[in-house]
Amino acid sequence: MNASPSYGITPPRIRRRQTIALVLLVVTGVINYLDRATLAVANEFIRADLGLSLGEMGLLLSAFSWSYALCQLPVGVLVDKIGPRWLLGMGLVVWSLAQAAGGLVSSFGWFVLARIVLGIGEAPQFPAAARVVSNWFPLRARGTPTGIYNSASPLGFALAPLCLSPLIAATSWHWAFFVTGALGIVAAVVWVMLYRDPVREQLSDEERAYLDEGQTLEAAPKAGFASWRALFRQRATWGMLLGFFGSVYLNWVFLTWLPGYLRTERHMDVAYVGVAATIPFLCGFAGALAAGWASDQITKRAASAVTGRRTAVVLAMLGMVAFTIPAALVESNTAAIACISIVIFLANAASACSWSLATAVAPRSRVASLGAIQNFGGFIGGALAPIFTGYIAQSWSFVPALLTGAGIAFLGAMSYQFLVIRPIPELESGVSEE
Repeated sequence: MNASPSYGITPPRIRRRQTIALVLLVVTGVINYLDRATLAVANEFIRADLGLSLGEMGLLLSAFSWSYALCQLPVGVLVDKIGPRWLLGMGLVVWSLAQAAGGLVSSFGWFVLARIVLGIGEAPQFPAAARVVSNWFPLRARGTPTGIYNSASPLGFALAPLCLSPLIAATSWHWAFFVTGALGIVAAVVWVMLYRDPVREQLSDEERAYLDEGQTLEAAPKAGFASWRALFRQRATWGMLLGFFGSVYLNWVFLTWLPGYLRTERHMDVAYVGVAATIPFLCGFAGALAAGWASDQITKRAASAVTGRRTAVVLAMLGMVAFTIPAALVESNTAAIACISIVIFLANAASACSWSLATAVAPRSRVASLGAIQNFGGFIGGALAPIFTGYIAQSWSFVPALLTGAGIAFLGAMSYQFLVIRPIPELESGVSEE
């Protein structure tokens, strides 16, 4: 085999495949988050039309998170076994049909079912994206592409009210679900037509050397549930699950409660809240993009890819903690918004770095599986955050609720720091950690 090319020099055919894959991942990711946010944007219209109470709307809003989180566990195995092309394609079709069905329902029960199916369909998006990056990028160059596809999350949240509110005003809330569902079907067709996994036999020596750079090649066992279960015997797996729980918990405190917090705790005018609540999510988009590049720079200078990726995650999470404390305590609303914007910038940075870390820690045959396990922990945190925050704010105030989120994020950062130490080797069912 020829010597590996210098770091950063990408063979032309690989570069084209990387570009196609990332463009498609960002487009599908934005649609993914538009679909999630449609219910929130159309909240008041749906409650009025269907006669739902605030409690029923709360249950409707949470239905997606629970099915999405629970499906992370099996979907990682399926991505590794079937491949991202077909599993993400099938997921797009399922979630798009569920999204369109949301525009047809006329009762609370059917709407809950549609949201549950939406969570099931959307589950492959990020495990599949992690697998795509591990397939097409060498180990030490995965931070930037991971940041790029993770930027779809805050971008989708920021675009949802801008795109869907005028549509709802011009037509009805039903059409917001129909249009976004149709977009997903089109995206499914384009994804399956354009994306391909690399086939080693069809790559040149130069291309293989580029993709294998920085990795110890091992014979990978056939992906199956036995080796998936063996991941749970690894300290690193639990470090990533608990760490992402803390990161996403604090992020979702702000994702779900920011407008209410600004109105209730800081007594902001309703018109100003709309602008103030948008700024942090635009910062989150920038955070995801910046984090990928920064993670790659740290990793190039670190003793190992795992050390570099882990350091980037921990630094971002400690920054989240550090800026949440003054966000809760300062009297100035402007200073609070500035601190919250930095927190959400760093939260999206931490998320992008966490997915990069999964590609460095996981065995080559288990990238999607480990990423999905981590994401499961994160979305359990995301599902619990609005519940705990609401209860604490109701009993005391938002100040202890935000400080609780900061404490949980700190424990998550420590989980990454002290449990995620080295890569996980290729595992058979009976292998335990040394």
